[in-house]
Amino acid sequence: MEREIVITGIGGQGIQLAGQILARAAVAEDREVMMLGTYGGTMRGGNTESTIIIGDGPLISPPIVSRIGTALVMHHQFWATTQAKLRPQSLLMVNSSLFEGELDRDAHRIVEIPATERADEAGSSLAGALVLLGAYVRVTEIVGFGALIQGLQDSLPAYRSQHLPLNEKAIKLGYDSAPTTRAPAWIEEAPS
Repeated sequence: MEREIVITGIGGQGIQLAGQILARAAVAEDREVMMLGTYGGTMRGGNTESTIIIGDGPLISPPIVSRIGTALVMHHQFWATTQAKLRPQSLLMVNSSLFEGELDRDAHRIVEIPATERADEAGSSLAGALVLLGAYVRVTEIVGFGALIQGLQDSLPAYRSQHLPLNEKAIKLGYDSAPTTRAPAWIEEAPS
């Protein structure tokens, strides 16, 4: 069984870091993982997307997927590309602090988290994607919380180690603020 997750937003929101953390957390739990980060030509403000494939056995899907079951959406800009890939009843984790796009609540399972606001509470609005990631892990249990923190520690280079406490706090705020809604990642679903 494999799960396709896309984390999307605009450059500077921590999308690529969040994808790397999730991928490393899955590896720490002995799962098979592929990850592909894409971004526009600008450093800040351009489109950015991280696609992560996680499985409990050899992976079939390439890291460029045409259909996805989960999206973590930090911003409405560039949303249309991700929206077009969604399967019916996909799980959408949405940053309600910034997202102003259209959401089809009948077609998808939507969990809204004020990720940017929670990141401000942690100490930096730039950690919003980590808040959303923490909430996603709580809702789906795709990886354990300990593995997620290990993924963070493994993802930060030594010259950025001063950001570790803030980033841990952001992930924990997201995890703790997740609603009681559950969408376990590893339960077999009926074919769509």
